[in-house]
Amino acid sequence: MSNRWQNVNQRRTKWHLEGTFFETCSCEYLCPCIFTNLEAMPTDGHCDFAFCFMVDKGEKDGVNLDGVKAILLMSAPGIMLEGGFTGGLIVDESASEEQTEAIVSILTGEAGGPMEGLAPLVAEVKGVEKRPIKFEREGMHISLTAGEMVDHELDGVPSPVDGTEPIFIRNTLHPANDELALAKARKNMFNGFGINWMDASGTRNAHFAPFNWSS
Repeated sequence: MSNRWQNVNQRRTKWHLEGTFFETCSCEYLCPCIFTNLEAMPTDGHCDFAFCFMVDKGEKDGVNLDGVKAILLMSAPGIMLEGGFTGGLIVDESASEEQTEAIVSILTGEAGGPMEGLAPLVAEVKGVEKRPIKFEREGMHISLTAGEMVDHELDGVPSPVDGTEPIFIRNTLHPANDELALAKARKNMFNGFGINWMDASGTRNAHFAPFNWSS
């Protein structure tokens, strides 16, 4: 698996993926990567983060990806733009082998698309794990567990206009969507691929957004 990120110039195939993206990370709110274009030092000197993808509709090479759930769990040792990321992927245990191979190729950037731009920053993918991924959303509150490896909750930061919608930040470099809803992590637990971190202070950063990708 460690070579997936280096193979992004191989044959491309047509695919499409859309659904809900959300993340939490170890930086304090608001994550400095967003407003410095990845050039700031994370607030703790490094950044542990989980990119979570809940697919509503998708297809690659004839493989139906509707309903597939997957997480990219990574750690950056310093300034994000300087790379050196390590970590791995978690795919819901209900996904078939064909679905797993397809979603991993998309999320590593091997199949092209938005995640291909992340590839030069990744030093090592330590593996792919299968776990039961449970996802719940009610309004601006989102929660997810992936067995013993991930357990997190986030709340959108309400707009002062009416309080029913989050504040958004636009024109970002984020691969999921250039428009992100701002949020705070109510709870964070990462335990896998050498990443072990827990926080329940309510002060850590989070985002969520729809994503709609194709290549």
